[in-house]
Amino acid sequence: MADPVLSVRHLSVDFTTDDGQLHAVDDVNLAIMPGESVGLVGESGCGKSTLARCILRLVQPTGGRVLLDGDDLLTLNGADMRRVRRRLQIVFQDPDASLDPRMSARQIVEEPLVVHGIGGRHERRARAAEMLELVGVTPAQLTRKPHEFSGGQRQRIAVARALVLHPELVILDEPISALDVSIQAQVLNLLRRLQEQLHVTYLFIIHDLVVAEYFCDRVAVLYLGAVLELGDSETLFHRPLHPYTVSLLSAVPIPAPVGERRRKRIVLRGEPAPVSVEPRGCRFEPRCPVGRGRDVCRRQEPRLVEHAAGQWAACHFPGELSALRVEHGPEASGHGA
Repeated sequence: MADPVLSVRHLSVDFTTDDGQLHAVDDVNLAIMPGESVGLVGESGCGKSTLARCILRLVQPTGGRVLLDGDDLLTLNGADMRRVRRRLQIVFQDPDASLDPRMSARQIVEEPLVVHGIGGRHERRARAAEMLELVGVTPAQLTRKPHEFSGGQRQRIAVARALVLHPELVILDEPISALDVSIQAQVLNLLRRLQEQLHVTYLFIIHDLVVAEYFCDRVAVLYLGAVLELGDSETLFHRPLHPYTVSLLSAVPIPAPVGERRRKRIVLRGEPAPVSVEPRGCRFEPRCPVGRGRDVCRRQEPRLVEHAAGQWAACHFPGELSALRVEHGPEASGHGA
């Protein structure tokens, strides 16, 4: 069996606030295999982007290890980390903020080659043009500035910039959330095609569960900085174990006529509260429809353990809440889809 491209081991990030030290990322373990697409899903503020920025060394972690093909990124000095960045790239959510408005499309994609001293001028220009052609930018558009492209085209340029160095892993930080639905599908299909052509691995930060199920091979569900469930997409989306995963999936609309088939919506109480570094029970217990008020949930934090082949959950009562609770007939019409 192949070794992981990326291994995250016991990664933690703590921030100091007026209320004390809080966990933003809490003892996260994750392994990503070559050619795989792994999704990170969860509510806003759950730690998805902080985790990604830790992997890139844009945020300094409190503890843990990040291994890229066995190299611990957290121990590298500046020069060594700069060399590693050729193998590890990111596509940001907003291309308007990530692309230099003064540069042409070709210059934007060529810049990483210049920074890393790859090739001569003519070779770099040819390589940038080739990569832009792969994402659908024509030769006639190479000298255009970002404002002369649509939002979807700008994101294609950002993808070309990330891939021009032929990295081993690309972090996709909600790369389609700012695009129209029809354009989202085009960009997703482009990313999948490029993955097959260039043999690249993706870590996909995404809040849309439908997209995660369609695009990702495996999915990690984060809540308040911790992984609550991890598994392959088909299993996790059809037989989830953790109540939080179940509640997220209950909010996903199903394509069926109103009144004929409805899924019962599971509405969580309250809002996520920051997790302190003090000992505590399950972080989800105050909002959990299964564990709220149960003594073991209030007092003991569950470990992330494998309950079925390849499916992990951090829950004292995994599988107790049905994920696909569907009701039929007119009596179901009072529930939100």
